[in-house]
Amino acid sequence: MPHHSRGPLAALFLATLVSCTRAADSPEIETTDVMVPMSDGIELATTVYRPKGSEALPVIVSRTPYNKDGLKGEAQKFCKNGYAFVAQDLRGRFKSKGHHAVIFHNDGWNTPHDGHDTLGWIAKQEWCNGKIGSTGGSALGITQNMAAPGAPKELGAQFVVVAFSDMYRQGAYQGGAFRTGLLENWLKGTGMTEGNLKAFVSHPRYDEFWEELNAETQAGRVEAPGVFFGGWYDIFLQGTINSFTTIQSQGGARAKGRCRLVIAPIGHGTMNELKYPANSVRLPRCADNLAWFDAVLKEKDNGVAAEKPVHYYVMGDPNDAKAPGNLWRTADSWPPPATATAYYLSPSPSGRGRGEGTLPKTPPATSSALAYNYDPSKPVPTIGGAELGANIGPRDQRSVESRDDVLLFTTDVLEEPLEVTGRITAKLYVSSDCPDTDFAVKLTDVYPDGRSMLVTDGILRARFRESFEKEKPLEPGEVVEITVDLWTTSIVFNTGHRLRVAVSSSNAPRFDPNPNTGHPFRADNEKRTATNSVHISEKYPSQIILPVYAAP
Repeated sequence: MPHHSRGPLAALFLATLVSCTRAADSPEIETTDVMVPMSDGIELATTVYRPKGSEALPVIVSRTPYNKDGLKGEAQKFCKNGYAFVAQDLRGRFKSKGHHAVIFHNDGWNTPHDGHDTLGWIAKQEWCNGKIGSTGGSALGITQNMAAPGAPKELGAQFVVVAFSDMYRQGAYQGGAFRTGLLENWLKGTGMTEGNLKAFVSHPRYDEFWEELNAETQAGRVEAPGVFFGGWYDIFLQGTINSFTTIQSQGGARAKGRCRLVIAPIGHGTMNELKYPANSVRLPRCADNLAWFDAVLKEKDNGVAAEKPVHYYVMGDPNDAKAPGNLWRTADSWPPPATATAYYLSPSPSGRGRGEGTLPKTPPATSSALAYNYDPSKPVPTIGGAELGANIGPRDQRSVESRDDVLLFTTDVLEEPLEVTGRITAKLYVSSDCPDTDFAVKLTDVYPDGRSMLVTDGILRARFRESFEKEKPLEPGEVVEITVDLWTTSIVFNTGHRLRVAVSSSNAPRFDPNPNTGHPFRADNEKRTATNSVHISEKYPSQIILPVYAAP
């Protein structure tokens, strides 16, 4: 594992998942297994770890679908530092009773609400001093996000690592397109396909099913301040950011204005094509969950309270030691001030092909409709990005950029560095001869040696161009405006580099290939080849909008 991904992941994310491999039971720690009853009578397998002979202590809790016994390492760490620790299997998982039904549906503010019930049970125990913190990454972070709204008052702090806040938009249907690579592989790998996959596929629109898994709408009911730790190439990056921004600005009296956001150059697994400098793992104090809980639950003066609310790593060219970027910045809020700057998709001046499109700051004076054929049986293969596992992060896109179904638009060589920090969107004017199709957009950093390294990407299923709650088919040949959300990044494009935008209609298996039929999602196996067009002119100013940061 490269050094840039080893530090934060090992310390903050993987530790919560695999700590059982490096932790032994300690004779100084008292361990008790309990079946804790929920409000509907279902009992959940729970292990309580306490320092032997201790009085009532603050308690840290983690709730997991991955086997609570894997949390012994975290338990040992906290017990050695004056905390009790509670690990619990989710409903229907491992030793817990009941059926897990749809993952995370029983963990939030609805009924049943296992997270609230568990917190309430802990608060009543004689070994709890009335102060509780929650910690964990990925699924263990999601259970925190779901439980925080309306939680018992004893929940005083959260430490949430790489977790979504809105499952529909950030976990299941990014841009309205099903996240096949993430969900199907994860469900299969954890033995949770039954029930879950059918439920997710049965709800391709944002509806009441997903409303119960959208913690952002409940931010005003969150009273526990949290650290929200994410990665620029993480599968749930936007959820990490949204959790922070919503609770920091809208949270209850104890949480509002007291949260922290930390974003490092990491993904949900191992990145291996770019290796960021050693400073990328020199994290702020608040990025240590023990330090955070000491500051909030024990009110220790350990430097955490004096830190800025936002800490983010600005990526740069890691091959050039003198390149700008590759440093940590702090801010009082998110996003930091930036100027929205449009770069317009334009045809090549020579007209010699789609691979020579340009990306100036003014719309083209001439009109063009750049067409390509998208065959869903031959989608553009996923290379890197915000995926799960090994094929992730900033990877070279050249092998797919030469395809006939990919449009490229590239700036001139930069004469000075360009720092981009914030959320990125592409506003495109498109048409198709099919009732539905997708438009996928990538932003890459083109190095002087020709490598086209992925920065971020996004997709939009055209039927959801106006709303994720209601579908609107395309009329053949009609030009429509769409907005593709590329989520968020922070990077300095170095002098001598170029920016590139790639437009296509697929990115599989990251996103389920659109069959172009307009039929209900996965209702049949019919597929059509679509002729899709991107329109570029003064009338149809297709563009990517970058938040350009100017240092104060």
